[in-house]
This record gives sequence, structure tokens and C-alpha cells, in this order.
Amino acid sequence: MVSKRQFKAERIVVKVGTSTLVHENGKLNLKALDQLCYTLTGLVNEGREVVLVSSGAIGVGMGRVGLHERPQAISAQQALAAIGQSGLMALYQQRFTLYGQRIAQVLLTHDVLAYPTSRQNTLNSLERLLQWGVIPIVNENDVVAVDELDHKTKFGDNDQLSASVASLVDAELLIMLSDIDGFYDKNPRKFADAKLYQRIRAIDEKILEAGGGQGTKFGTGGMATKLKAAQRMLAEDRMMLLANGKEPMIIDELLAGEPLGTLFAK
Repeated sequence: MVSKRQFKAERIVVKVGTSTLVHENGKLNLKALDQLCYTLTGLVNEGREVVLVSSGAIGVGMGRVGLHERPQAISAQQALAAIGQSGLMALYQQRFTLYGQRIAQVLLTHDVLAYPTSRQNTLNSLERLLQWGVIPIVNENDVVAVDELDHKTKFGDNDQLSASVASLVDAELLIMLSDIDGFYDKNPRKFADAKLYQRIRAIDEKILEAGGGQGTKFGTGGMATKLKAAQRMLAEDRMMLLANGKEPMIIDELLAGEPLGTLFAK
């Protein structure tokens, strides 16, 4: 029998992937969205401070315009992000309001956190929102953040963004919800004997080798990007939990110490 984990976190960053929010057919997963809003509101009501890093803007945009494959053209992705971000925030506003929770939208680029003045201004804003009991909903500003620009504007994916946000606000824990139960020693979709890691204390070559692969057709992240985020958390003596976001209410079980997903902690 696996024992319960023992940890306490008052300030938490939750990262939800596109695979949680958008069905394979491109339609929004309203059940998951509602569970997420309900659960995070409950955490705030308990006295915790929560930042939500939400993917899904491009995926929602694809569904709105009827695309089934993510386009390669940067301009098309930017346009889809513009369409999807407004729709996604409208749904978040609707669902969180139902539970009496206030939210705020925060769109970031890499440059904002790379430069000391804008980084401090962002932190000041986030700290005030958390002080007021508001859940900041953070996403990358995909409409303006593109790789082709001379300066580095993109985080690359929201896995890296969530780790950067956790570092910025000094969160004890990053909960990353994905389309997989945790980190395995090999791809569980290909190998029936794949074993789930309950806890990873350090990321070595063996772990990195097992973490190849890409995300879904609607998202950008794969296991390699999650490991990179975990590396940062471990280096900063923070914790990261990787778990399946199909039922976002799993967050309550994770925080109760149930041995679900994979815990990255020293």
C-alpha cells in the first residue's frame, strides 16, 4: 500500500492543459471546465492563494472556426489565439461567477518576466490580486509573442510559463494537469508494462530519455516540456505534481495527500 504524501501548500499554481479543456473533436469540455472552477473556488474559500495558468486559447479558437488541425502559419495561430482567448475568458467568467469567485486575466510574454522593471510590476499586480482573493488566470499573449522577432518573447509553451509564474510568485507547489496519469518509465500508450513513478527527486538521463514525445493536436506541450518545468521546480526547492486533468476535482485528492500522479520533490 502506498502511503499518503505529506506536504502543505498555501500558495499554489495550477496549470491546465488544452487536452483538459478541449475534446478531441475540438469542442469545449464543459464538464472539466466547471469542475476546475468549482475546485479552485473551494481552495480560495479554504484560505489558499491560487494562480491558474490556462492553455486552450488556440484550441478553443480552432473549434470556433471549425479547424481540425493546428495551422502552421504563425499569423493563423495568432488569429486563433485572439478568437479563442476571449471565448475562453468569457466561459471562465461565467463559471467562476456561478461560485462567487472573482478572476482576472493576465497575458504575459517572456520579455515581461525577463526585464526587472516589468517583472516587478507583474509581481506587484499578482500579489495584490491574491491579497484580494482573486484568481489570476494567466496565459501567454500568443497574439504578439512570436519566435521570429529579434528579442525572445515566447515561453515556448505553458508548461514553461507555469514554472516561471510559480517562481515569480514564490509558490510552494505547481499542479500540472495533463492528459496522462503521471510520469511513466515508458510511453503507457505503447507499452502495457509501463510503470508510473510515484515520486521523482531528481531528473537524470534515464528520466529525460523516458520523457520524449509531443502533446495533442490542439496543444503544444509534451512530456519533455513538463520535465523541463519540473527541473526548474526542483532546482528552486519547490514541488510539482503531474496528474491527469480529465476530472479536475482530482486537485482536492492531490492536496489531501492521495498517491495519485507523480510528485516531483526532493
